[in-house]
Amino acid sequence: MKVLIADKFEKVGVDGLKELGCEVTLQPDLTAEQLPDAVRAADPAVLIVRGTKVSAAALEAGASLGLVIRAGAGIDTIDVAAASARGIFVSNCPGRNSVAVAELALGLLLACDRRIPDQVADLRAGRWRKGEYSKARGLYGRTMGIVGLGQIGREIAVRARAFGMRVAAWSRNFTVEEAARIGVEYCQTPLEVARVSDAVSINVASTPETKHLVNDEFLAAMRPGAYLINTSRGSVVDQAALTRAIHEKGIRAGLDVFQQEPAGASADFADPIVQEPGVYGTHHVGASTEQAQVAIAHEVLRIVGAFKETGAVPNCVNRLAKSSARYVLSVRHRNRPGVLAHVFRVLADRRVNVEEVENIIYHGAQATLARVHLDSLPDAAAVEAIRGGNEHIISVDLTALDGRNG
Repeated sequence: MKVLIADKFEKVGVDGLKELGCEVTLQPDLTAEQLPDAVRAADPAVLIVRGTKVSAAALEAGASLGLVIRAGAGIDTIDVAAASARGIFVSNCPGRNSVAVAELALGLLLACDRRIPDQVADLRAGRWRKGEYSKARGLYGRTMGIVGLGQIGREIAVRARAFGMRVAAWSRNFTVEEAARIGVEYCQTPLEVARVSDAVSINVASTPETKHLVNDEFLAAMRPGAYLINTSRGSVVDQAALTRAIHEKGIRAGLDVFQQEPAGASADFADPIVQEPGVYGTHHVGASTEQAQVAIAHEVLRIVGAFKETGAVPNCVNRLAKSSARYVLSVRHRNRPGVLAHVFRVLADRRVNVEEVENIIYHGAQATLARVHLDSLPDAAAVEAIRGGNEHIISVDLTALDGRNG
């Protein structure tokens, strides 16, 4: 199996892929623009990326491409819709970088409270300003608000409590019972988190629904002088609104992500938000610890191993949760060649589309049960043609997915 790694990747991962019997092409410095040609030349079955954007053009260039793996948590750098249209699986490695991102979030929180980067800059410039920096509020007893209590959010909560902070949180599908179980104050909305917190950490995926979640209304709900930490995606924060809140309410911000980030590992960066006083920025490095990258490499190996051996894709993000199938055709038959070909031929003649197929083999491998999910109802003549058209068919049943027999 050919694998193209179009990004930096841990040596343990490269070596592990080779041990799995993969033919590995490592091109860590590819740009998004160069990727289509690289895919066309390597013709991989599996493409592995971290931050490199995977466009529709790159996906279309891979005749053999069957799986794209994001060696990280997010998938917003991959054209998932284009992959789905071409029948290419997309997978990622959720949770493997949670501790690393949480550690950086707490580092940014401390930077906001103690203004550590400003102090370092003054010392390096030969300025001693103890009077200016002896005004920190402190974190003990304050409330840490978390918007998005997934694996990263929960790791942040653990570390905030270690600082003696209370934790208030909102998350999709988060319940009062769950909040009580883990010792977190339940909030009904993100705005409620903003209102009750001295510092707010944003930990949500980049989706159309979360774009500019942190807007003028959210920032107006925050307490004057509160801290905003964003280690998720730049699109979640309206930076113009944040700039106004910095000027008008004294909000401080710790940002690992920005609305307009360079595509490469090294580039000029001129986002005006980082020039604002009280903004402490890092270079989208939340997941970039040795521990996190090794853990992600091992997860990539697990995904590739499963795909190579069984065709299954752990952590698949673009498999349809529920198909449009409305009926199930159950065909019990002897385990002989040609039975399913006969069934599919009859269905194709009636223009009935097969959505999914499950073939269950009974002990001894003498008989099997094919469960064929259909998008429309085959007529009685078609069912009879299936039942009587092959000597190895034992029985045929047609059932609607609402439970009614056909």
